[in-house]
Order: sequence, then structure tokens, then C-alpha cells
Amino acid sequence: MSFSKESQVTMFNSTDDAQVLSIQSHVVSGYVGNKSAIFPLQVLGLEVHSINSVEFSNHTGYGSWKGNVLNATELGNLMAGLEMNKLEEFSHVLTGYVGSSSFLEQLCKSIQDLKRKNPNLVYVCDPVMGDNGELYVPKELLYIYRDKLIPLADIITPNQFEAELLTERKILNETDVIESMKILHTMGAKTVVISSSDLGTTKDSLSAFGSTRSGDNESIQVWKIVIPRIGHLFTGTGDLLAALLLAWMHRTNGNLPTAMEKSIATLQQVLRRTASYAEDQVARGKAYGVKILELRLIQSKQDIENPPSSIKAVRLM
Repeated sequence: MSFSKESQVTMFNSTDDAQVLSIQSHVVSGYVGNKSAIFPLQVLGLEVHSINSVEFSNHTGYGSWKGNVLNATELGNLMAGLEMNKLEEFSHVLTGYVGSSSFLEQLCKSIQDLKRKNPNLVYVCDPVMGDNGELYVPKELLYIYRDKLIPLADIITPNQFEAELLTERKILNETDVIESMKILHTMGAKTVVISSSDLGTTKDSLSAFGSTRSGDNESIQVWKIVIPRIGHLFTGTGDLLAALLLAWMHRTNGNLPTAMEKSIATLQQVLRRTASYAEDQVARGKAYGVKILELRLIQSKQDIENPPSSIKAVRLM
């Protein structure tokens, strides 16, 4: 099966005036959620409009934080205000962390409304629920993602743990990856990217997988990228990757392997720069921890604009 040029044009807005609505968390200090997503989207030439699902002083990895969580009524009011002034004419929607089931239910309604108004709208859903075997949102969100939000999505970017939750299937090898992707496609997603998995070629690597399906055809095209493992615990990486993927899918007119290569290459450069900074700070006597591991995103502007060509996607199917 080929992913035809015609299907790419239908799915991806080819105009230069891309308008992205990004709905995810926000922190005053640091880089997760919208703080990770908005800057790279803007650098890559997309207009960004943002709604913050939560407004925190810092990300929760610090162990303590202050702030507020937006509720469903507040989201509905914001969307109504945009509609009143005809400001809801978006080409793309990107969603990330949501901590409340009622907010997520309202989000489903808002996405449905936006898709009715613009059938060509591209919805990128990062179903942020957990990682490394740990669920960090209420479990009822899983069923809303699986039954209501994933069917609305054009592109989804779960990590391995989230893909396992959504498909109720353990991923132990590449055959499991492909079967899980097929299940996610049957839920409605045209493009699936498993942003990270433990299926690296060595203990020092991870792997990302991407797949596309066109129309009602059950066959899919699958690509794999081996990613060098960097020995620190970073936050905001999934948020950054989803934003980069949206931007490069738009800029390449839906070329998934190229979009994955450019997005992951950029992410790797940001992480290397962050790791180098953290190691230098420790050498200078600073305490090792989450503060010095905040993503060096602004310092990586050139890598966002011009990703290195060192990352290559390999076709599996």
C-alpha cells in the first residue's frame, strides 16, 4: 500500500498560515506542556494559540508545587469566547496533559465542534497518562482517551506504556509493536507514533516506531528509529516531541519518516545540550536534580530550525 500524495494533501493543511490550538499543562518555571511545545512550533513557523489545562509554579517532579487546575466549565467558556469572535478557525489542534476526567470530556466535545467546522483540521493527541509502568492520572481518563478522544485523532503519540494501556496488550518485541499499532489504527488514528520504547538494539538505546494507514485499508506502513539513550531523567520530552512532529508533518506534507527523523534528531540535540549543561553545573558544585535538568530549549533554537541529519528511519513493513 502506498501513502498517496492525494491523501496527504487531504489530511494536512498545505497553506503557510497554519493555526495551532495547543491545550496542555503550563508551568511558570521550567519546560513541560505548553512551555515545551509553543516555542518550537513558533520557531518552525506556525501560529500558536494556547489553553493551559493546569497552571502550576513548576512541574510535579520537584515534589512540591502550587497552582490551579482548569475545569470543564472554564474550558467551555474559553472555547465559546473564541467562537463568539470567530477566532476558532484552527488548522491544527494539539493536546497533552489533562488531569481531570470532566475537562477531558469537555475537550472531546470541543474537538468535535472544531472538526465539524473544519473537516480538514488535523488533531494531534498525545495521550499523557504515565510512563515506566506508572499511571499518573486518574484511571478513568484511560477510557475517555480510548473510547472518545483517540477516534477523533489524526495523529497519536503514546509512549510504550500508554500504548499498552490503550490496547490492553503488552509490547515485548517488534511484532507486538506492529499489532498494537494496528489496534490503535482501528480505533481511528491515521498516524500512530510510539514515541519511545524499551526495544532498543542495545541496553544503551531506545526505539521509536511510526505507522500510517490510508482510508479503510487494513495494511499499514511502519518505520523504526533507534535512539541513543542519554543517562538522565528529563521532563517535557514527550510534549516537545509531539509539537515537533506536528510541525514537521505539516512542513513535509505528511511525510511520516522524514517528520520522525527531524523531530527525534532535534529532541536528541536538546537532550544532549541539557545533559552537558547539567554535568557542567555539577562540576561547578551545583546540586544534581530536576532544576538543572530543565530542557535547554531556547539555547537549542538553531537545532529546532535545522535538525541534524544523523537520525534515520528504517522501514519495517
